[in-house]
Amino acid sequence: MTLAYFTNQVEQTFFKEINWCRDNGMVEYQTAVAKMERLVKAIRQGDALETVWLLEHPPIYTAGTSADNSDLLKPDRFPVFRTGRGGEFAYHGPGQRIAYVFLDLKRRHLNVRAYVHALEEWLIQALQHFGVQGERREGRVGIWVRRIDLGDPIREDKLAAIGVRVQRWVTLHGVALNVNPDLSHFDGIVPCGISNHGITSLIDLGVSAKMSEVDEALADAFNKVFSSYGKKVFR
Repeated sequence: MTLAYFTNQVEQTFFKEINWCRDNGMVEYQTAVAKMERLVKAIRQGDALETVWLLEHPPIYTAGTSADNSDLLKPDRFPVFRTGRGGEFAYHGPGQRIAYVFLDLKRRHLNVRAYVHALEEWLIQALQHFGVQGERREGRVGIWVRRIDLGDPIREDKLAAIGVRVQRWVTLHGVALNVNPDLSHFDGIVPCGISNHGITSLIDLGVSAKMSEVDEALADAFNKVFSSYGKKVFR
């Protein structure tokens, strides 16, 4: 089944029962949102496969449905886009692997809470490939790491963000993993409304990983985590 919504796709690989796509260029956020909306509708109508879309965005601040305007510290630094995903303010930019996930939760017998938990587990298992211990924290969405590498086991920094939306049981938006972004770009917002913790990346943790290597780790972990929900998604 072809996926006409990704006409500029550099790479498009079809796995068993799911479409795994990767854009190697920068995708404007507004363009991505429009494509997400069309794809969700197509999946609901049975005209498209469930999909994982890997991409990067030019620098932008996005505001989720719970965003507090006081958390936008530098509104003129980058464009600001009000989006329909859950969560608060987030930064997206080069060096950050965005993974937008389009799954039919009814077919996979998942409620929204279990789906978010599965996304967290997906990231945790992918990070294990690089020797990084990602962790959940009660009351703090996303994946966190303890900065033992800095000799400070009490300090915790955020490595990956999660923001989702569900339309008639089909998911959109997804996760953002900091591979090697400019961390100073996060200074224009209070990321996810949390001011007493920092932001980190794989390169900041001493892990020099190519984006293609990150993608391979994500694909492998996705299969392990989501294959137990309703059906096996990869060969």
